[in-house]
Amino acid sequence: MPEYPARVSPKPRNKVQARDVRRLRFLRRDGLFLTAAAMGCGFWALLWWLAPVRPMSWQQAWSLHFASLAVIQPCLEEAVFRGFLQGLLLGRSWGQRAWGGLTAANCLTALVFATGHLVNHETLWAAAVIPPALAFGFFRDRYGSVWPGMALHVFYNVGYFALTGLPTAP
Repeated sequence: MPEYPARVSPKPRNKVQARDVRRLRFLRRDGLFLTAAAMGCGFWALLWWLAPVRPMSWQQAWSLHFASLAVIQPCLEEAVFRGFLQGLLLGRSWGQRAWGGLTAANCLTALVFATGHLVNHETLWAAAVIPPALAFGFFRDRYGSVWPGMALHVFYNVGYFALTGLPTAP
């Protein structure tokens, strides 16, 4: 298994490394990725404690609505925001500037991502997606791939909707 750098790695170096990124096997040994996943669990526990929750039923878990909100939409969002937009911004010299491990491209992409959530969410709730968006972008920069951020985004959404139930379909 090749070692991955702690900083920005724009593209996998070879076919073996690219296959490893797609399979996500190395993430179980990445302490930062595991911490990000644990923070999602911590958020769910806090939400359970502070807010009225209505866990999802088994029927909802097998619905197309759940698959859309928890899997399909996060994957599309990661492809558009981290894959396209952040990738485009990383191509600029100013987009590669980093502060505390976060690139300018990541920060700007996270702000655009949060702004996009204003369509369906209140301002404070849309702003609350900035920290996870920065985490998704951090792993995109770290591994030069959208797959780790996509996996984390799906994990966050599955837990959130399983705990809070599904919003009513439009």
